[in-house]
Amino acid sequence: MATRSLGAAIVAFAGVGARRSGHLEKWVSGAGGFFGILGIVLVSQATLGLGASTGLVASMGASAVLLFAVPHGPLSQPWAVFGGHMISAFIGITCVKLIPQSLLCDAVAVGAAIGAMYYLRCTHPPGGATALTAAAGGDALHSLGYQYLLTPVLLNVLIILLVAVLFNYPFRWRRYPAAWAHDTSPPDQRTETELYSREELTRAILAANPSLSHKHSDVHEICQLARTDRRDIPIAAHDIRLHAYYCNGEFGAPWQVRQVIADTASGATPGEGNLTYRVVAGQDQRAVGTSSRGEFAEWARYEVTPNENSWRRVESCGDGDARVPPLDTKRRAS
Repeated sequence: MATRSLGAAIVAFAGVGARRSGHLEKWVSGAGGFFGILGIVLVSQATLGLGASTGLVASMGASAVLLFAVPHGPLSQPWAVFGGHMISAFIGITCVKLIPQSLLCDAVAVGAAIGAMYYLRCTHPPGGATALTAAAGGDALHSLGYQYLLTPVLLNVLIILLVAVLFNYPFRWRRYPAAWAHDTSPPDQRTETELYSREELTRAILAANPSLSHKHSDVHEICQLARTDRRDIPIAAHDIRLHAYYCNGEFGAPWQVRQVIADTASGATPGEGNLTYRVVAGQDQRAVGTSSRGEFAEWARYEVTPNENSWRRVESCGDGDARVPPLDTKRRAS
């Protein structure tokens, strides 16, 4: 147990993500990076006669990671890529012309590029490398002056953006930019009881957690869970079962889990009569009470089942009393 806890602590400290993507996603992302950089080199040679060393800005490798591994992330969108590289390159060149001391020039170029990208809302991490390359690239690069903005920086940016659009387009969940991405499932039909559409939920989820952007199916699953949770079917009074556990689904202090311990409905009309319950978790734990079946059904939101030190929700399969616990784990018992 101690070894497991230490291992989990090391993983958490190192920031190792628990979420894994499928093999298809990994191969598609790698192939996209390959074609993106290959396109830059081929076009540079064909149009300008530039070799790989002079026609390729090294920071484009980092841009390729963002464009093809996280195509829907905010740092990967067209304005971030275009503005981040172009503004950073301009600042790097300007620093070379104004600051003769090389160490100070390099530091100012990167710091100023970060600030400019923030203000212009085009934060793109590889832009910092572009600024540093312009500032510390040596005499051959410095001799280009502001020509460096057009070749190779602008050329590189336009090519990798074009490849990102074309390469990701066949994969509906990966289409680039993010505004073109579409789910593969049928669109939602909003009802009067729904507050948000799938598109609205998707935008909110991706804004809060951009790491989900390259796995659009995960976002769809979250939306489905939210919609399912909001469409709970009330428990019918005649479905309340002896010895079963029920939760009121509240948050905070009012949360409770009750177990039905006695049923006095013998001889009564189905769904009527009284039952006795014990509070097994949450507010008033260990208290015993009695209520009518109707009152208990109004209180209960769903059935739960014990799961070590927590509770799992139980769903009906539609086959009589056959019920299965879903994947979501509810609040632990007090």
